[in-house]
Amino acid sequence: MLALTMGEPAGIGAEIAVKAWHALRASGPEFLLIDDADRLTGAPIQRITHPAEARFAEALPVLHRPLPTPATPGKPSTATAPAVLAAIREAVALARSGAVTGIVTNPIQKSVLTAAGFAHPGHTEFLGELAGTGVPPVMMLACPELRVVPVTVHEPLARAIARLTPDLIVEHARITHDALVRDFGIAAPRLAVAGLNPHAGEAGTLGHEDDAIVAPAVARLKALGIAATGPWPPDTMFTAQARPRYDAAICLYHDQALIPIKTLDMAGGVNVTLGLSIIRTSPDHGTALDIAGQGIAGAESLIAAIRLAAQLADHRRNRR
Repeated sequence: MLALTMGEPAGIGAEIAVKAWHALRASGPEFLLIDDADRLTGAPIQRITHPAEARFAEALPVLHRPLPTPATPGKPSTATAPAVLAAIREAVALARSGAVTGIVTNPIQKSVLTAAGFAHPGHTEFLGELAGTGVPPVMMLACPELRVVPVTVHEPLARAIARLTPDLIVEHARITHDALVRDFGIAAPRLAVAGLNPHAGEAGTLGHEDDAIVAPAVARLKALGIAATGPWPPDTMFTAQARPRYDAAICLYHDQALIPIKTLDMAGGVNVTLGLSIIRTSPDHGTALDIAGQGIAGAESLIAAIRLAAQLADHRRNRR
């Protein structure tokens, strides 16, 4: 049993949670939802007080957590921010206690949470505070054909490049390697480290960062016994011919990682947080305020996130 959080109440979280239940009720994986049960429509609801009470095949199990004010589709309010954060905290607590095997988080509206005083850039950093293991939480985006890890994430490109160091690349690659072994069941992961410049710098003629920053990081990873290669030319490393040669791509900035995976599989992409004491996945999309309340939101990415969370939890449990 997994725990699914409400996400932004004015977004599509409730709608896709109900659609996910319809898709998975017969065969699983099973999940409970932490949300205001009174606002859920389109499925039978079972109000529960503990995950052990859930009868997933019969109804969507809900830990009823009333919102302080009704949510209006497409119009987020800072008044609901405490409930959004409380749902995440509760899901993490359930996972850490062993009451659920992992958590899946519906998308949050970061601007609303920030306006309400939320001090973190997003889910990943907040989860690192709640369920960290002493290493920085790392974001992976995964679909059946590709796994990518951005070394720098939500920051301007000029700042991201200025922050790149061999240490930062090695840290992200090591956390990725360990997660691939522990949670994905890959005994000897192969990591492809992307270059920064066109053609990975072309021996310094197109920039020196690849020789000065990326190549030393790859050498250090190899010395640690990690099967790392690179720097790979970014324009060719995501082709159908190249992807089978590695298990995850270590990318240097946000768009270098997210453009290829969203192009390959926008509906099936899943956000996975590595380096936590618990399993956490999330759909690879936002709150979709523009279509909230219209009944047209697709649940494919949420369903993929639920299925992947269950798989990762199984791998982690089998390694104990």
